[in-house]
Amino acid sequence: MTDTKKYGFTTTILHSDRQKPIEHGSLHKPIHTSVTFGYRDARQLAEVFQGKQPGYRYGRQGNPTVSALEDKVTKMEQGLATICFSTGMAAIGAVTQGLLREGDHVVSSSFLFGNTNSLWQTVNGQGIKVSMVDATDVKNVEAALTPATRIVFVETIANPRTQIADLKRIGQLCRDRGILYVVDNTMTSPYLFRPKMVGAGLVVNALTKSIGGHGHALGGSLTDTGLYDWTRFPNIFDNYKRFVPAQWGMAQIRAKSLRDFGGSLGPEAAHHIAVGAETMALRLERECATAMALARMLEADDRVAAVHYPGLASHPQHAIASELFSAYGSLVSFELREDIDCFDYLNRLKLAIPASNLGDTRTLVIPVAHTIFYEMGAERRAEMGIAESLIRVSVGIEDTDDLVDDFQAALNR
Repeated sequence: MTDTKKYGFTTTILHSDRQKPIEHGSLHKPIHTSVTFGYRDARQLAEVFQGKQPGYRYGRQGNPTVSALEDKVTKMEQGLATICFSTGMAAIGAVTQGLLREGDHVVSSSFLFGNTNSLWQTVNGQGIKVSMVDATDVKNVEAALTPATRIVFVETIANPRTQIADLKRIGQLCRDRGILYVVDNTMTSPYLFRPKMVGAGLVVNALTKSIGGHGHALGGSLTDTGLYDWTRFPNIFDNYKRFVPAQWGMAQIRAKSLRDFGGSLGPEAAHHIAVGAETMALRLERECATAMALARMLEADDRVAAVHYPGLASHPQHAIASELFSAYGSLVSFELREDIDCFDYLNRLKLAIPASNLGDTRTLVIPVAHTIFYEMGAERRAEMGIAESLIRVSVGIEDTDDLVDDFQAALNR
């Protein structure tokens, strides 16, 4: 396989490692466990540290196995470069730590993963103002902008209520204003959607989820799409301006966030994620088809008060999802009728497992208000539209009929 021909998504990822020399003809990049890297010539070591030639310095700042995964993710997102981190939250934290300063302002979607919401609360207490808005309408984002706004942050599909940001129009707004647009692509994945299409400058992926896909390795990534003009970003230190402007952002993030804070992805985890990524498209096709079937079944049952899934015509942002995404994702959430106890219902399921991950091969369910969103309190949950009976479903790769029957039978019992 060579770079001269344009291949499909899975073919490209499957053969990614062989684009560069690989030890002993291995089909996968080997797991390099060494923490440090030696050089025969001390001058070469100095030039690597000074960025004058490529190479590895220390495991916290890079590793050949991790680099191979970074190349894969860059290809998935059709980006310029990727940095991998120990978790998805470390990747989001890297944006705040590496790029923001006291007095800066962030506009964020208010419909967020619970830990991201918590992170913004922390950042807000450190001299960086964060405005939380309903990002399903670009007008709300525009109204919140100030001269100090450095970043607009959204998720593609919100976890757990599946609201979809006004992705394309927010991207145009950010381009017009010279603001860095950061999109968390975790709930769609690069297979269903590429945020570069709507003007994102940085793309977040929690590699733990659909990309790794097997629930046995934590990881996160930031990809620079190459669309943002870093000469417009006021917080780049002079030290990183020795690179060409397109590299300024990632050079600063790699130093200030990865090196200084040490949220490094280990080589073993990188290997697991890279191997899992090879089947991402195959898994997602099954998961998305089953999620649609499950959502339709639940919507038709009068014991279910509400179903939240972008593939349903009743979803408020169904048109946006249909325009931008190649499928509607593997996350379904639903609310039971008030007289049905959500815990009793979950305990009647035979296949779906009560657990807190997403994007696993197995279907996972969780009572949202009582677990992952419990800490934020009832008032904030109400603002986000999270009902006390809300159940989040991460649909796995089980046979569709088996899984739908399991949820139906639990209602019948």
